[in-house]
Amino acid sequence: MFTAIAPRYDLLNHLLSLNADRRWRRQAVAALDWERTPGGRYLDLCAGTLDLAATLANAPGFSGQVIAADFVLPMLALGRGKGERVAPVNADALELPFVDAAFDGVMVGFGVRNLADLDQGLAEARRVLSNGGRLVILELAIPGWQPLRGLYFLYFRHLLPFIGKRISRHRDAYDYLPASVLAFPEPAALARRMARAGFTAVSYRLLLGGICAIHVGTRAP
Repeated sequence: MFTAIAPRYDLLNHLLSLNADRRWRRQAVAALDWERTPGGRYLDLCAGTLDLAATLANAPGFSGQVIAADFVLPMLALGRGKGERVAPVNADALELPFVDAAFDGVMVGFGVRNLADLDQGLAEARRVLSNGGRLVILELAIPGWQPLRGLYFLYFRHLLPFIGKRISRHRDAYDYLPASVLAFPEPAALARRMARAGFTAVSYRLLLGGICAIHVGTRAP
């Protein structure tokens, strides 16, 4: 499915979010606290077409390297050229080909809800993270405030799939998107799962009325 929608993936991300996804990525990168180690090594999990990895790699003052891992090779291929400091790696987030404590920070943008085993994915992220490093998760959520919640469901269940199908030319992908968000743990529940995975100082911040959330957890020494 992701291979099929890869050529129009970036366009649809920007269009369906009314370009808010660009700002959300910048905010997620800021939450990574990469300035603490600007020359460090960072991992972008479920990297897709490398937009999040490039946001960090092209940040003023960043002098390190971003390893961008995804199991969909065509997604990675389409992202080439977005950042000189980005190195794409075809890899499974549930069984990463990296040694323990290999990265100064780990980030995931709109990817954890696609994992077959969320807890294993969190455990792998913690394993490859160095002591004191942060895990930042940027993920869609469901707003709790009415009438935004009602408008959100109207858009998410009807308009978004309609637009997605027309532009991506894939029958099921943009039915899967709202279904995956609806089935995913709410932000408070995800924060609890991160804490159970061994992250400390876990917190989250809702964006745009709860349509999106940035989660942060630290691997304690």
